[in-house]
Amino acid sequence: MGKINAAITGIHGYVPDYILTNKELETLVDTNDEWIVSRTGVKERRILKEEGKGSSELGTQAIKGLLAKTNTSAEDIDLIICATATPDMVFPSTACIIANKVGAKNAFAYDLMAACSGFLFALSTASKFIETGTYKKVIVVGADKMSSIVDYTERATCIIFGDGAGAVLLEPTEDGLGIQDAILRSDGAGMEFLHMKAGGSAKPASHATIDAKEHYIFQDGQPVFKAAVKSMADVSEEIMERNNLSADDVAWLVPHQANKRIIDATARRMGVGNEKVMLNIEKYGNTTNGTIPLCLWEWESKLNKGDNIILAAFGGGFTWGSIFIKWAYDSNK
Repeated sequence: MGKINAAITGIHGYVPDYILTNKELETLVDTNDEWIVSRTGVKERRILKEEGKGSSELGTQAIKGLLAKTNTSAEDIDLIICATATPDMVFPSTACIIANKVGAKNAFAYDLMAACSGFLFALSTASKFIETGTYKKVIVVGADKMSSIVDYTERATCIIFGDGAGAVLLEPTEDGLGIQDAILRSDGAGMEFLHMKAGGSAKPASHATIDAKEHYIFQDGQPVFKAAVKSMADVSEEIMERNNLSADDVAWLVPHQANKRIIDATARRMGVGNEKVMLNIEKYGNTTNGTIPLCLWEWESKLNKGDNIILAAFGGGFTWGSIFIKWAYDSNK
């Protein structure tokens, strides 16, 4: 019997209908389309407007589409891991809520939080349940309603983020395809540059924290930008070297959609041309845990069995990482 790898056997994404354009943002803060596009690459983003709906709504829709597309019964799913930085509530987990909504009655479910790197951390974690033979069908969903923690009077952050979700089905394979390698890193010293000040156990919600607008994203742009460029590039280059991959060997780079300048810098460091870089930041902005699976979903028809794909992400914490995948199916058939 050959080595068991975890292979992505299906992918689906979901974004809300409402489109928040740069033109509309011009009416909310002192900014303009040229300024936003030149600094971030974002032209529009999707926003979940319906009252009372959170990240579980996004994740549920992504998983329902995935199950239908792969002709998979929800009751056959063994495990659901939800990577999210914006859970519906502190508890129960968003994954538990999603599992109930999709009818995954036999699955256990939990959330994983590593900011924008969460989808990679969850994908690597989920792969171990497959590789050890513990489970046969595992879903990883990255879902974030970033609009719930964005201050739309603060132009440095409100221009960046959007809402969305993507989900993948993992199953075992012994043909040498699937997830090959992962390099994951974290450094808590980065906390001061990217965080949400209140709402956790160290600083619970109060009238004072709400009045001080401490339940929104805080980001010190320059240190985050520098760390993201270096970290994503370093780890992507490292995983290529560790697996004897040249730029010519790489079919696609799938980077976290944080900022187009960060993406461009990572691709240059890897020696990968723009034609091999998945990019949808202009349409969706930074959907945090949704960015990488949304890219795979949109590019699915261009993916071929055996393609070497590098996933790369950077997030608050700081957290960062890269995963090397050999694509497991011909998506255009």
